[in-house]
Amino acid sequence: MIYTLTTNPAVDMNITSDELRFDKVNRTRDAVYTPNGKGLNVSFTLAQYGVDSQILGFFGGFTGNYIVDGASKICPVKPVWIEGITRLNVFLTVGNKEYKQVNAGAPVSREAQLQMLDLIDSLKDLDCLVISGSLSPHMNPSYYDELIDVAQAKGAEFVLDISHPCLAHLVERKPLLIKPNDEEVADIFGVDVRSERDIINALHILHERGAKNILLTLGGEGAYFYDGQQVYHATAAKVDVLSTACAGDATLASFLSVWKDSRSEVKRALSRAMATGANVAMSAGLGDFALVDVLSKQIEVSQIK
Repeated sequence: MIYTLTTNPAVDMNITSDELRFDKVNRTRDAVYTPNGKGLNVSFTLAQYGVDSQILGFFGGFTGNYIVDGASKICPVKPVWIEGITRLNVFLTVGNKEYKQVNAGAPVSREAQLQMLDLIDSLKDLDCLVISGSLSPHMNPSYYDELIDVAQAKGAEFVLDISHPCLAHLVERKPLLIKPNDEEVADIFGVDVRSERDIINALHILHERGAKNILLTLGGEGAYFYDGQQVYHATAAKVDVLSTACAGDATLASFLSVWKDSRSEVKRALSRAMATGANVAMSAGLGDFALVDVLSKQIEVSQIK
């Protein structure tokens, strides 16, 4: 069973405005509220493709209740409750620009952190733990190592989708898969990714550092995948972007929905991943995935020699 862990979930509010001025009341419209967080989005997308998973996370206050209630209609949720209020993030679209207002989140006590470790240790059917997103305030980055310790002690694989600098040493723990973007590779690992030669070099470096598989996303330039033997490139679909807030999470999940149990089907996994990410970018939140099949026809996947 796949379990997804979101250490700092959120309610996302996507809104639209015709203008943004400091000297007047700015009227908004089309408000969409969604239970969110990177790991939750992974579970929601897996469910869309018929793959079972369960949700783990820290939740508090009325927003925490809203997330757990909404998420439970899609996937089983095993919450650890905390003091404080789970954060609310605002994504404002004005014309063709998106303003992202992301809050820090509620602090998670050490007691709650230990409760989560015990919960993961009690999971009898855990075979893959997907750890996504930022840590809540006052959480030590060493908590990532503690989570990995528990997962590995149970014989489970783990996937990392985090932008924290500690990813530089966490890859040495041999994650099944990591999903950095070009900026994260440059900032965290100090590797240029300005050309395809740079990208291939970066993929080899990350694999040599310990990552078993790497899915490197490049926004409008598509994505690259490396499994230690072969490099693949997938193009991006051309779409009108409304919000990128959930697109990366959906890309990871849709890739896993094919590849986790069929490692030879990299091309199909990449095609689904890029089409899904593009479809989600057209929507407020995850959207309805209605155009995935259409968009997949735009995607070209090739092996890089």
